[in-house]
Amino acid sequence: MNMETSGFIRFPKNNRITLSVVLSDSMIRTSFLLVVFLTGIAVAYLSTYLPAVWLSVFASPGKPELGSTLSAHDTSVIVRVSQRLVPTNPGVSKEAVTAMNLALDMEAQGKREKALKLYLHAINLDPSHVEILTAYGEFLEKIEHDITLADSMYKRALHICPEHSKALVAKQRIQPLVEEIDLKNFNRIDKKLKHFMKVPHNHPGLRRAKKESYFQNIYHSNAIEGNTLTLMQTRSIIETRIAVGGKSLLEQNEVLGLDAALSFVNSTLLGKIGNISLLDILEIHKRVLGYVDLTEAGRLRQTQVFVGDFTPPAAQDIPTLMDGFIEWMNSEEALQLHPIEYAALAHYKLVYIHPFYDGNGRTSRLLMNLILMQAGYPPVIVRVEDRQTYYDTLQLVNMGDVHPFIRFIAECTERTLDYFLVATSDVHTGLTIQKINTTKNVIVGGIGEE
Repeated sequence: MNMETSGFIRFPKNNRITLSVVLSDSMIRTSFLLVVFLTGIAVAYLSTYLPAVWLSVFASPGKPELGSTLSAHDTSVIVRVSQRLVPTNPGVSKEAVTAMNLALDMEAQGKREKALKLYLHAINLDPSHVEILTAYGEFLEKIEHDITLADSMYKRALHICPEHSKALVAKQRIQPLVEEIDLKNFNRIDKKLKHFMKVPHNHPGLRRAKKESYFQNIYHSNAIEGNTLTLMQTRSIIETRIAVGGKSLLEQNEVLGLDAALSFVNSTLLGKIGNISLLDILEIHKRVLGYVDLTEAGRLRQTQVFVGDFTPPAAQDIPTLMDGFIEWMNSEEALQLHPIEYAALAHYKLVYIHPFYDGNGRTSRLLMNLILMQAGYPPVIVRVEDRQTYYDTLQLVNMGDVHPFIRFIAECTERTLDYFLVATSDVHTGLTIQKINTTKNVIVGGIGEE
């Protein structure tokens, strides 16, 4: 084999053809991989910007998504409360209008299910399109006979465009019906409250139900914020003060904090009707975070925070906002509201102000329960299973409609009352329980008149 003296290897002459073939095969493989790579990029781009309309249209019906996907360990309610809607691409908006027009055609032909799917698809594509919201509202009102959801669509449309005449006329048309529905719900809950208040304080079923409800309240309020402790582990920590193996001390300290805060509310604040102060709210928060973050516990935040796409009020504005909030809480306007409406609005207002670095959601739920307990209700439990509905209805407040959130809190209140009424059912001669709806745990049946 001949070698060059310069140190480079020269292939034998009889191997030149073989080398040329090898180089040629290598170039072919490289070119093929490059083509595959560029094809993948093109497919990814097209799949992102050209949504499959008809696949979405004939999918199973469901509620339009109003917020982003939640992380199980995301501990701030405000992330879900105030997500900003992403500006709609003009092409997507055009597709949404096309879907709406198809829905109107299906509705005219009496094809209700197809029309519903098309409306939901249109709203998913463009949730801030006034014409789509109004058309969907009319469909819900006239075809589905869902007056409260139709009212929510009209209010969302008017929140975006207050002068929209069609939505305004529609909202005014069904307003008396909506008020009648809400009043009927409040009256039903008030009757249950009267029966609950007749139960003797020493009733064994009531004492047992209160004890179980206490543990459940702490468990669910923490679990909503991402705490992974089970109900049994939560109860064990409260009763024994012994740490649970395999769980973080932070999560266990959150249990101790809520236990201290709820005990403080029960023992100190129940008698302060119409006289809640900023100090009271700070004392609640001090206990919520007292075992977790001593630096921030019971202290208004001093820095700007950013939560997802939402920017809470600036730190320098918090004292003024809180003064206004406290003034509203103690005002005649607020005190004359139905207790459930008053409690729900107080919850929303506080969580929107976001006055603390952490613990805003837990503090807001404790304040809500303080208002309800002052009116004679038992502490209301917002279950972790209802977390998505909880966040969705809070989100709707930012979109111009507070009523779905008030109705959600009313449902939670009624479910809690039903739990206590069932536990003390031997007392209620005027209460007829025909059936228990195990899905929502709400008594279905008549309540005898006084």
